[in-house]
Amino acid sequence: MAGTSKSEGRTGLLNGLAAYGMWGLVPLFWPLLKPAGATEILAHRMVWSLAFVAVALLVVRRWAWAGELLRQPRRLGLVAIAAAVITVNWGVYIWAVNSGHVVEASLGYFINPLVTIAMGVLILKERLRPVQWAAVGVGFSAVLVLTIGYGRPPWISLTLAFSFATYGLVKKKVNLGGVESLAAETAIQFLPALGYLLWLSAHGGLTFATEGIGHAALLASTGLVTALPLVCFGAAAIRVPLSTLGLLQYLAPVFQFLLGVLYFGEAMPPERWAGFALVWLALVLLTGDALRTSRRAARTLGPAFTESRAAAPGATDPAGAIGVTAATGATGAVQEAESVASGVSGTAGGAAVAAVPAISGVPGAPAPEAGVSPLTKP
Repeated sequence: MAGTSKSEGRTGLLNGLAAYGMWGLVPLFWPLLKPAGATEILAHRMVWSLAFVAVALLVVRRWAWAGELLRQPRRLGLVAIAAAVITVNWGVYIWAVNSGHVVEASLGYFINPLVTIAMGVLILKERLRPVQWAAVGVGFSAVLVLTIGYGRPPWISLTLAFSFATYGLVKKKVNLGGVESLAAETAIQFLPALGYLLWLSAHGGLTFATEGIGHAALLASTGLVTALPLVCFGAAAIRVPLSTLGLLQYLAPVFQFLLGVLYFGEAMPPERWAGFALVWLALVLLTGDALRTSRRAARTLGPAFTESRAAAPGATDPAGAIGVTAATGATGAVQEAESVASGVSGTAGGAAVAAVPAISGVPGAPAPEAGVSPLTKP
């Protein structure tokens, strides 16, 4: 049993590394789609993502959620808002990468947890611990320093961070699983995206049919590039602790930052290094506080779990149900504490998961490029 558990944990970790690795290396992919412009690439991504997830859902025969969603206009409206916001996020990111702003795009991924926390306070009226307030303050100072360094506000980073934080807030209300959510959002995006591609073709600006079969295949693969990391993330989410996912999420912006500096050769004058250093300090404070809170909660609830298990009679004893229920409750409380520390809540698996109101610091979630909320988990 222990061997199986260790094997599952290893599989989950490898899937997590694969998911965040792909999201981190995706800046290498978008330039391959030139001479297509950012808007055409975005439209293809919407169209082919729907095709890919539709096939996946057909294979696993998971369609019941669609009928329920169509009978709930309010949720459907929220999905439409989520689709609009993630469209902005995807579009700005693709444009930023193909326009030589990979480092600034990576900054958006770094500051996203801070923006998510700030929105939780301002919109959801949540309370923060002192260290979290300090992290938000350091993050705000970083934006001021970077504004001086760039000679303008880092609007690419801020757009990516705020659009995805808004996306997360909306998705928290919708409560759909990762693949189902992507299917619903791309279904809403599909007709406008297809209409734009047809319009572009009519005006002679579509590169899909004019740049060779290799170019067309790359544009079609945008659906795979969008959905495959999400599948890996889903496999990781049910096998590794949420706190581990919360730490793994930083791989994506780290990879993107390194690609921007080392591969694309983007400039990093001292004032930008200073701004990024402040952002990283804020994330260290945030992560450390979340992990300490998680360990403290586990230590507090641990004795209750042990006592409950000791009190549980054998399975043949009718009273055993009480002890088992108490033990299960204690286990759930420990998991909930870990979930709160990671920024997500609920059970692992294919079903949709509700997000906890408290945003405590380390969202156990993919990067914004994933199209999955930092407040939900597939």
